[in-house]
Amino acid sequence: MDSPLVELRGATKRFPTGTGGTHTAVRDLTLTLRHGEFVAVVGPTGCGKSTTLSLVSGLEPASAGEVLVNGAPVRGIPAGVGYMFQNDAVLPWRSVLDNVAAGPRYRGTPKGKAREQAREWVRRVGLGGFEGYYPHQLSGGMRKRVALAQTLVNEPSILLMDEPFSALDVQTRALMQDELLRLWSGTGAAVVFVTHDLEESVALADRVVVMTSSPATVKATFDVPLERPRKVEQVRLTREFLEIYREIWDSLREEVEKAREEQANRVA
Repeated sequence: MDSPLVELRGATKRFPTGTGGTHTAVRDLTLTLRHGEFVAVVGPTGCGKSTTLSLVSGLEPASAGEVLVNGAPVRGIPAGVGYMFQNDAVLPWRSVLDNVAAGPRYRGTPKGKAREQAREWVRRVGLGGFEGYYPHQLSGGMRKRVALAQTLVNEPSILLMDEPFSALDVQTRALMQDELLRLWSGTGAAVVFVTHDLEESVALADRVVVMTSSPATVKATFDVPLERPRKVEQVRLTREFLEIYREIWDSLREEVEKAREEQANRVA
């Protein structure tokens, strides 16, 4: 079996508070991710799911434990990592084509080659003909397609996604989920997809990781044995989907209720 692409070994992250204390965002995280695997991470709001991505990406160092990518400890941003945030990172003063070409240019690709790569990815995400448009001229779904092209043009081996479709309407969100699966298929990239939407996690992932209430650690991991390729709206109607959903929700619900109780106690 291939060695893990990403490993978190008892990883903990603490942040200083304004009162001189510390806040533990995640604790004793142990998780592995293999090449070509799609893993979704769910948990109560504010439990530390996004912090997990920050540890893998090198944007935040672990306070304790280890984070490894390709067997090497993460000491900065590892090579081959792509990050798609909840809020897209398109630059308003750049056209669609120039936004997508920016990544290759930063990596030293000559301008002509970078624009050629960008043009291909703009086409692949369904925006052919919109290369000269600017972000303010695009719908929310089109901006997400630009953000997806920005990420994939760099051919990442690890794709980190932090609730990337949460701001979209239901119909556009389903379209983008299908688009993500289509574009990811065959790339060999590993995906860590953070979401608050359990349906989304089951429809997309090979495995769903349930996090505990804050400070988060891994509570349980569930395999999703649904065949690929998948169409999101179709797979949601199947008996297999509903069975997996119910099983995971039974685990997640306990943590959501704990988080609500803790929040109520803090307010009181």
